[in-house]
Amino acid sequence: MPDPGPVIELDGIENRFGAQVVHDGVGFDVRRGEIFGLVGGSGSGKSVLLKTILGLRRPDAGRVLVEGQDVTAMNDEELRRFKRRYGVTFQHGALFTSLTVAENIKLPVAEAVDLDEATLDALVELRLRMVGLTLDTAAKAPAQLSGGMVKRVALARALALDPAILFLDEPTAGLDPIAATEFDELILYLRRTLGLTIVMVTHDLDTLARTCDRVAVLVDRKVIVDTLEGIVAHDHPWIHSYFHGARGRAISAEREAGRGA
Repeated sequence: MPDPGPVIELDGIENRFGAQVVHDGVGFDVRRGEIFGLVGGSGSGKSVLLKTILGLRRPDAGRVLVEGQDVTAMNDEELRRFKRRYGVTFQHGALFTSLTVAENIKLPVAEAVDLDEATLDALVELRLRMVGLTLDTAAKAPAQLSGGMVKRVALARALALDPAILFLDEPTAGLDPIAATEFDELILYLRRTLGLTIVMVTHDLDTLARTCDRVAVLVDRKVIVDTLEGIVAHDHPWIHSYFHGARGRAISAEREAGRGA
C-alpha cells in the first residue's frame, strides 16, 4: 500500500518562557489515519506542544504544517477557519456547566454555520449515539453526568463539525479501568469508521498499548518517536523508568501473551 503521508508536520519547534527552554528543535510527523500518542514527564511541555499544533500558541521558532498549511504563519482570521477543521477534548471535559448536553454539542456548529433547530437536534442525536450515549442524555446538565459520560459528551462536541483530525488531552484520566478500556475501544471504533487521524496526550500506559500506532516521548527538550515496542527498547533513563516499572512490565507481558494466543 502507498504511504498515506503526513497530515501533521512539526519542524524545528522551539518554545521558551523567558530563559526557560521547553522545546529545542522538536520535529516529527503524524501520518494520516494513525493514532499518535504524546507522553513526557512533568514539565516536558506536552500541553504547550499541543497548543502549538492547535494554533493556540505561536512557537518561538519552527513551523507546524497541518494538511500542508503552515499554522504558524496564519493570521487571526485564517486561524479561526483552521480551528473549525479539527476536534479537541480537554482533560476534564471543559463542558459549559450552564448549558445542557445538547447545547454544548450544538455550540461549535452554531458558531460555524447557520442551521435550523431541527437539523441541530438531529446532529445532537447522531453524535450522542456515535459516542455510545442515549438520547435522554441531551437534556441533562454536565453536573448530572458521571466522569465517563462527561468525556463522551466532550468527544461528541469535538466531532460536531465532522473533523478529519481529533486531538485528545488525557482522554482516560480519572476513569476506572473498565471505563478507560471502553473509552479506548470507542476511540478505535471512531478511527476505523470515520477515518480519523488522532493525536492524544496521555500518561496512561494501557491506553498507549491499546490504541497508539506510534508514540512520541518528550525528553531533554527534544522528542523521540517510534512504535511502542521501539520506545520500550530505548535506553534513555526516563523512558526506562516510565515504561519498565511494574505497570509497564505487566502491559508488556499482556502484549506478548496476546501475540502468542
